[in-house]
This record gives sequence, C-alpha cells and structure tokens, in this order.
Amino acid sequence: MANGLQRLIRSLKLVARYGLIVMNDGLICLPIKQRQVVFESFNGKDVNDNPAAIYRELVATAPEYRTTAYFSVKPREFAALHKKYPQIQLVKRFTPRWVWLMARAEFWVLNSRLPNWWHQNRRTTVIQTWHGTPLKKLGADIEHVAIPGTTTAAYHQEFKTAASRWQYLIAPNQYSQTIFKSAFGFHHQFLSVGYPRNDRLYTTLPAEITDLKQQLLGSTKGPVVTYAPTWRDDMAVRPGVYQFDLPFDLAEFFQHVPANTQLIIRPHYLVKDAIDIHGFEERVHVLAETDITDLYLISDLLITDYSSVMFDFANLQRPQLFFAYDLAHYRDQLRGFYFDYEQEIPGPLVTTASAFYAQLDRWRQDGAFHDYQARQAAFYEKFCSWENGTASRQVVQVMLHGKDEIK
Repeated sequence: MANGLQRLIRSLKLVARYGLIVMNDGLICLPIKQRQVVFESFNGKDVNDNPAAIYRELVATAPEYRTTAYFSVKPREFAALHKKYPQIQLVKRFTPRWVWLMARAEFWVLNSRLPNWWHQNRRTTVIQTWHGTPLKKLGADIEHVAIPGTTTAAYHQEFKTAASRWQYLIAPNQYSQTIFKSAFGFHHQFLSVGYPRNDRLYTTLPAEITDLKQQLLGSTKGPVVTYAPTWRDDMAVRPGVYQFDLPFDLAEFFQHVPANTQLIIRPHYLVKDAIDIHGFEERVHVLAETDITDLYLISDLLITDYSSVMFDFANLQRPQLFFAYDLAHYRDQLRGFYFDYEQEIPGPLVTTASAFYAQLDRWRQDGAFHDYQARQAAFYEKFCSWENGTASRQVVQVMLHGKDEIK
C-alpha cells in the first residue's frame, strides 16, 4: 500500500513538472520585465551566500528593486524564511507564480545549477556566483564519475550545458577562474571581482564585531575559537540518523587555550543535535545555521580540516589550525584536490590530539603561528588578493549599467 502511494505521488509530481515546463516554454517567448530579478541560493534552501550579498547591495543602491526583486525558496522553507526575512519578497520554487517571474526576469542570480531541463527567456541574463573556492575536483575535471544512472561523459556534459547558459560567472581569485574555465567549460564573461559574501570581512567595523559577539555568545571577555570540520560520509549511521564525535576532549581543550575562551562548533546542520557539550554549555556554542561570515568575524582562531572555509577565513589574515585526525584515511581523496593540501594550507597540520593540544599551547602563548607567516601570506596572495570589499557593488553596477562598468 505504501509503495503504491509513493508511486502515485511520484506520478503526480511528474505530471505537475511537465505542466510547469509547458507553461514556462510559452511564457519565455514574452518580453522580459525591466528590473525583475530572481535570486536563488543553494536551490532555494536559504537566503544567504553571494546572491544575498548582491541582493542587499542592489536594493541599497537602487531601492526601487525592493518591489521587483525576489528570492526563490523551497516551499517547505517558505514560512520560516518569510518570518526571518519579512522585508524580502519570497516566491515558492516551482510554483506557477515562480514560473511567471522566472520566465520574464531580466536577471537570474544563482549560486548553484538549475536543472538543465528548465529553460530561460533568451533575453534573461544569468549571473552565476557559484558558492566557493574549489578544493576538490569539480564538474568536467572529475576523471571518473561513479554515480548510478549516469556516465562520466554525460555528467561532464551536464555541467557544460548548464554553464553555456550563464552570461556571467563570478570568480573569487585567478586560481578559481582557471578551474571554472575547465570544470564548467565556461567561455562567456567572468566577473573577476572576488566573492560578494566576503565583502563584510573587509567592511565590518570593530564595534560591529563586538556587537556580533554579544548577540551570538552573550557577554564574553576572552578570545573566540571556531571549529568547523568538513562533512564526512560516516556521520550518517542510517537514513535520518547521524553521529558526530569530537576528535578532542572539551575539558582538555580548555586547559590549552586562554582563560575565558569561547568555543563555537560549526557542524553540518544534519549533525547539530548529535553533539554532546554537556557540562560546557556556558563556553561551547553549537551554531550550525548562523551566517558563517558572522562566525568568521568574531573568531580569533579557526580550526578546520579539509573544509573550504579555509579560503574565506584567510581574508581576515588570522591564524588557522588544521586538525586532520583521519588524514591517512582521507589521503586518497586528497589526490582529488586541486592544490597540495599538506604543503599549502596556511597553518599547522596535526593528526593527533596531543599534537593538537601542543599547537593550542603555542597559540595561547603567541596569539599566532609565527613559523607559518610566510605560508599564510602566500595563501592570501593566491586565494584572497582579488578581495577588497567591493565585489557586491561591482556586480550591481554590471546589473544596472552593463559589464563596461566593472572596475
């Protein structure tokens, strides 16, 4: 009975999809509406990342867009996001109204791919912001794709077909721009401006950072350390059940950092409820869904492993510590990285708890890892030298006046 119901639901969804596609294919023949813009972040999961930064700059520069710009969100996220962002016009993804707005939009501003079966008005300009400096092999650069139901060639072509529809692609650095060209087969216009979401790392004032700390952590006098590990497949015990084991002891951790240190744990949202901080509730904060830029701004030290957070945080030129406790297991995957992880990361690499505590002792004493300053500077030059706090403004100028306005 349950299987029959599931099949019926899938069939109804398929019929609805085809209906929307037919509707869209008719509407995209109509003229676009000037100043109509649809933004979307992570396929409608939230209002954040580069599209949100561009949206805020657009409505600040040209307030008339407040009534003509929309954020596309998943229907199940709509109520929560409407409550969180009452000032932003939201539209439910893959509904008739969404189709109407998308079909006649002057711009789409996205940070991930839409399905290739969804077509755009030939007069709609697509600005693809993407969502990070690439660490692992991406798109057509993946040599062997092991995904059921597709081939390596078909997978590569999916990316190239999607990218052929983007008029603009934002690149945060030359490293990424070179990769995007090969991974996406991208041959249109790059916006070589840095990432809009990182503008705040350059423009936020010290007093604003103090206010952020108060909002997120309450009263705190000591430094802030953020631990942001990457997602690991073994965190999923079974469908819908996840585990997360800290690779260090909280009591021991606090013996190796300055007095009054506050620890933020930034896990994947699926494991946020599996983290045991019992006994340390006043000093440890599990913040899975807070804007990560806020966490960067208030952090004096970032602890990570293989996560791409290393690239954005590097803009602040603050110390990073890499606790790759499963490095031996992970090494095969490192071979799929675009750069030499062990030689280029901008801070100490440790694989054991004892070495981790020893590096925390160094940071407690010096406030930095002095013997990594040259590597940190090289990392900044390679990955952050295009960033200066003006990316959002430059993208908005392109939207308002065309690509010749880019500085």
